[in-house]
Formats: sequence, structure tokens, C-alpha cells
Amino acid sequence: MAAHMARIRSLSRLQRFGLAAYRRYSSGTGYPNISLSTALPGIPKPVFATVDGQEKYETKITTLENGLKVASQNKFGQFCTVGILVNSGSRHETKYPSGISHFLEKLAFSSTAQYGSKDEILLTLEKHGGICDCQTSRDTTMYAVSAEVKGLETVVNLLSDVVLQPRLTDDEIEMTRMAVRFELEDLNMRPDPEPLLTEMIHAAAYRGNTVGLPRFSPPENIDKIDQVMLHGYLRNYYSPERMVLAGVGIEHDQLVQCARKYLLGVKPVWGAGKTGNVDLSVAQYTGGIVKTEKDMSDVSLGPTPMPELTHIMIGLESCSFLEDDFIPFAVLNMMMGGGGSFSAGGPGKGMFTRLYLNVLNRHHWMYNATAYHHSYEDTGLLCIHASADPRQAREMVEIITREFIQMSGRAEEMELERAKTQLKSMLMMNLESRPVIFEDVGRQVLATGKRKLPHELCDLISKVTASDIKRVTAKMLHGKPAVAALGDLTELPTYDHIQEALSSKEGRLPRIYRLFR
Repeated sequence: MAAHMARIRSLSRLQRFGLAAYRRYSSGTGYPNISLSTALPGIPKPVFATVDGQEKYETKITTLENGLKVASQNKFGQFCTVGILVNSGSRHETKYPSGISHFLEKLAFSSTAQYGSKDEILLTLEKHGGICDCQTSRDTTMYAVSAEVKGLETVVNLLSDVVLQPRLTDDEIEMTRMAVRFELEDLNMRPDPEPLLTEMIHAAAYRGNTVGLPRFSPPENIDKIDQVMLHGYLRNYYSPERMVLAGVGIEHDQLVQCARKYLLGVKPVWGAGKTGNVDLSVAQYTGGIVKTEKDMSDVSLGPTPMPELTHIMIGLESCSFLEDDFIPFAVLNMMMGGGGSFSAGGPGKGMFTRLYLNVLNRHHWMYNATAYHHSYEDTGLLCIHASADPRQAREMVEIITREFIQMSGRAEEMELERAKTQLKSMLMMNLESRPVIFEDVGRQVLATGKRKLPHELCDLISKVTASDIKRVTAKMLHGKPAVAALGDLTELPTYDHIQEALSSKEGRLPRIYRLFR
């Protein structure tokens, strides 16, 4: 009976799939042998979505009567990210003690005219599954909230209150002083010195002006900053024409309606005086060196302590993000790449980048070699950060200077295409995240009044040629270097020697002869 049933099943398979598609295995069972490239019989034909190469949702921008810009991009989902970006940062503190932006970042989402404490704000957001954050950079301050779309009106009302009606009580300012002191202490004890070196390289490159001013509050200014000083700064820089209300994942008309209701005609807590003291200074690149002798032998203790390292960062002036050369510089930065000596690859620190192939693969004693590109509305800085044993500091500097000189050589076609593809890949992957889209929309609209869409940027990246890379590198190498050095600096070459190496054909440091070693 069982054998009879098996024969019936076999016949049904033959009738269904045909003789060529029938195959008997040693187990005695039969399976249809159909190629993966052909459609399965009996399955309806699939209907695929068509792609026209354009964004499904466009970025819409509206300017209100008071000068405030409202920018949004819709996105599928039940959550949205909404925030206010202000054209204000540490570069604008020329007429004030440095550290005001740092204080405002810590004071954000504290008590306001409507909310008695930070806990009340968090409880209000919790009802809509929301979280909040404030970040300051050298040129922008960003207040952001992610929450459910149905809570949009509550979110915009809250943002308006946080930005325009903060109480800034004495207790809150005192707590902020403690938080700032703790952060500065943590910054100096952290095993990763990258934030500290970034601060130092900016101070060296733009000595005493704009983006060279400290982003973190200097210890001597902590007790000087009070409510009167904060109100004076806010009065000058927190005006509607210097702000953008950006949103992702919501309808534009709905966001504009909320902006008109909560951000139009609102009198800020510091008064509605004229903004006559706005600092419009253009960044002046000076070049130079900032050195900090520091014992790095006990930075990371434990069963596997980090070795004692000397950290060097060398930078040259690039260009602003408003210039056409910004895209070639971004490709060059990706081509240099780099990372740690134990890097497993990935965007920005791939196994085929120059700093990996020419530096980390060839010099086993190099602990780290990474390229960074900082760009602002009026200037830019391309740097290489390297770490090694203090006894190898001189050789490490020469390796970096050689890499800078070799940038001006001809880039191979495969190397260039790989860097361009990697840059496009990183751009598109990052822009899948809603908070990243929000920041991109807000920053672009704040700086230029419009937004370049991802496919436009990808087209610009595709057009970069080897001659563009050579041209921007040659222009960059004409400037003076900026140098930041941290750790045991006994073997560090002089600034003049580093400058001489970057002016030579091969990037080599001048030979020095010592009578005693």
C-alpha cells in the first residue's frame, strides 16, 4: 500500500513539473530540479516597484514673516525627528568668555516658563515615546526631539519653550559648572585623545579667531559665566533669522502651522532687543603648533594596559563646504582613510586606503593613522592623526609628511573609483537614518537656504577626476601646516623642520647630526 502511494506521488510530480524537472535521490524521494534563474511553475508573475532615480519625498522650505526658516522632508513611519538649529557656536564667542556654547549645551532642556524642571520635560516627551538632545559644534547649536508623529504640536511647543524661554536659574548654572568641570577632567583622562587633539589642531590652525576658539569651556572661565552673560549672548545670536525649524517624517504644512502657532511673535525671556553685536568674522588661517607635554604611561591601566604613545596631528587648510572643491577634498579624505592598527576595514578605515597600505601595513610600530576633514562655511582643515611609541616620534612625523607629499601624485584609476564608491556608499547608508536626515536638512538649509539631495551629491562625487585630486592637493600644500602634539615630545621635530619637509619633493625631514646619542 505504501509503495502504491509513493508511485502516485511520483506521477503527480511528473505531471506537475515535467520529466526534465524530476530527479530521484538515493533516499528514494524526488524533488523538482528547477534552475534558480527560471520562475517556479504555478507562481503568479511578480510586480516590482519602479524607481525613477528621484527622492520619494522632496525637501520643502518655507520662510516665516519673522525670518525663521521651516524645512521638512516626509518619511514613512510613525515617528518623527523635529528640532531647532541655531547659527551659533564657539566661533561666535569673540566678544564673550569662551565656554558659553558649552554651558548652553549642558543647560538645554532644563526648566522653562511652562516646565518646572527637566523631569517634567522628560515626562511630557515620554507620553509620546520621545527623547531629546542638544549638541553644539563650532558653528551650530542643535536642539532635537524624536517622538511619535501625533505628538508634533506638543514637541514644537516644547522646543519653542526650551529655546526661547529657559529659566537659567542659579541652581541650574551651578550644576552646569560642576558638569563642565567633570567633562574637562574626563577629557584629560580619556585613553582616546582624538577630541583633545582636534581642539589643539584648531587652536594651532586658527590662532585666536573664529573656529580656533575653544569649543570646551577653559577652566578659568567656568566661574565667570552667569545668567546676565548668557542672556546677553542669547539676545544677539538666538534671533529668528538665525534659526531653522527642521523636521523629518512629518507633513510640511502641519509643521509650518505649528511653527506659526508657537514660534511666531513669541517674546524671548531675554527681551526683544536689537541684535547689533553679531560677530561676522571670517576665519583667518594662521598655521602653527600647539604642544602639550603629558605623561601618557598610565592612561589605561588594567590587565592589558594601553602602551605609552605620542600623538601627532598635522593639518593643512582645505576649503569651505560652500566651494566646488569640497567634493574632491571629501574623496581625497576617503582615499587616505586609515584607522587603528587592528582595524578590520569598513567605511573610512578600509584595508585598501593609503594610510592602511602605506603606513600601518609597512610600519608595525605605528599604532594609529587616520585622516580627518573638518569643513566650515568659510574654511576647512584636512588632517592626519598618528600615534606611536615616543622614541619613534621623529620617524612618525616623516611618514605623515611623505603621505601629504604623495597626495599630489597621480591617483590610480582603481584607487580613485574605490574611494568614490566608498564615499557614496557611506553617504547613502548614513542617510537611511531619520536623525541623520534631520541634521543634514537642518545644516544645509541653515548654511545655504536650500538642500542638495543625495542623488545630486552622488553625481558630483562621480564627476571627480584624478586631475581634480592633484589640483586641490597642490593648492593645499602651498599653505603653512598646523601641528598638534600630545605626550612625550622629546623626539618631536621642530615646526620649521616639519614645514621644510612639507615644502620638499619627497616630504623628508632635514637630517640632524648628533655628537652623542
